[in-house]
Amino acid sequence: MDIVCVPAGILRANSYLLTQDGKDAVLIDCGGPEPLAEAKRRGLAVRAVLLTHGHFDHIGGCAALQGAGARIGCSEAELPLIFSQDNLAAEVGVRIPPFTVDFTFRGGDELDLCGIRFSVIAAPGHTPGGVCFRTEGALFTGDTLFCGSVGRTDFPGGSGAQLQDSVRRLLALPGDLPVYPGHDEPTSLAYERKYNPFR
Repeated sequence: MDIVCVPAGILRANSYLLTQDGKDAVLIDCGGPEPLAEAKRRGLAVRAVLLTHGHFDHIGGCAALQGAGARIGCSEAELPLIFSQDNLAAEVGVRIPPFTVDFTFRGGDELDLCGIRFSVIAAPGHTPGGVCFRTEGALFTGDTLFCGSVGRTDFPGGSGAQLQDSVRRLLALPGDLPVYPGHDEPTSLAYERKYNPFR
C-alpha cells in the first residue's frame, strides 16, 4: 500500500492518499482542495474519503472530492458536529462548501475500500465522535494522537478523560505500527509508548 501525505487547507492539516493498485485511492481527511489536485497529478481516482472527525480543517475539501465522484464517510456519532458551528469554521472565518455524508460507520466496523481493509477505532475526546483507522500496516489517528502529544480537548464536545482513555487504547494495540496523525510528522506506536507524556 502506498501512502502519500498531502497537507491541505489553511492549517495545512495532513490528508492521506492511500492506494493499493496505483489507480483507485482512499483519502483520509480532506482539509482543502489540495488532495484532489495531488490525486489527479498522480493519475489516481479517489473513490472514498474517510473522516477522522468533523473540524473544519479536516473537511474543507470534501465538496471538491465529492464533486469528483468520491463518497464521503464519517462516524455516525460525528454527524451532528460536522454540520454545526462546532466544526469551528465560523471561529476562523472559513466557509465550508456544502457536501453530504454518503455513508457512516461506528467503532468496531470493518471497511473494505479500493482493496484496503480499514478497522474503525472509536476515539472520542478531541471530538465526541472522533475515530482512528487501522490498516494492515498503518494507524491513522487524526487529532487524537500526535508525535509526543495528543489533541486538544477545549473545543465544544471535547473531553480530557475520554481522550486519555482513547490514547491508552491506541497505545495498547499490538505491534509497532507507524502512526500518521492529522498534524505534524508521523511517528510510531513504540515511540509514543515510550515518550508520549500523555501515555
